[in-house]
Amino acid sequence: MILKNRIGTAIAVLTLSASLFIAGCTSKPSAEELRQLNDLKAEVTSLEKQIAEQERVKANLEKEVAEKNGQLKQCQTDKDAVKKATGQ
Repeated sequence: MILKNRIGTAIAVLTLSASLFIAGCTSKPSAEELRQLNDLKAEVTSLEKQIAEQERVKANLEKEVAEKNGQLKQCQTDKDAVKKATGQ
């Protein structure tokens, strides 16, 4: 009885393993796999474009911040000069 169960289990495992092996060893991707690959490629392209756009936005914002910091520094210099000139 135990031997029959083990043989039956072994046959089931071998059958499942063989079917997975055969299914996994096809030489060509299926139409569905090709469609998924093309979809992923399109998504990657779209995301790369979004990244490039956001990097441009970031560069513009950093440029604006640098300009504002320069203006702030100039204002502080002017303020110090006025204080010095008025004796405060």
